[in-house]
Amino acid sequence: MDTLNGIVRTAMTAYARKGLNSHSYLTHSDDNSILSVVTVPVGKGSSFTSLLVRIFAETIIIERDQNDKPLVDALVQAGIPRSQIILAYAGESVPQSA
Repeated sequence: MDTLNGIVRTAMTAYARKGLNSHSYLTHSDDNSILSVVTVPVGKGSSFTSLLVRIFAETIIIERDQNDKPLVDALVQAGIPRSQIILAYAGESVPQSA
């Protein structure tokens, strides 16, 4: 089985794509504990982070998700138990140690 980080990274790769008027890129920290999808418009407009995820121990903390298909659904479909995922953007409690 893939590592937790590998599953998250694979799921997030689907969100990093070329759009009609933008390009979205998967980025990550050196230790791969923080991953994001940054959307950059073609032409005028502001760039923004559409997806921001932290991995702490065996917990996935989704800080931001502005997608039509939420990442949580893709992760559960990939076999991650919902109990291992915290939707911080939706107000779910994040442990202080995270």
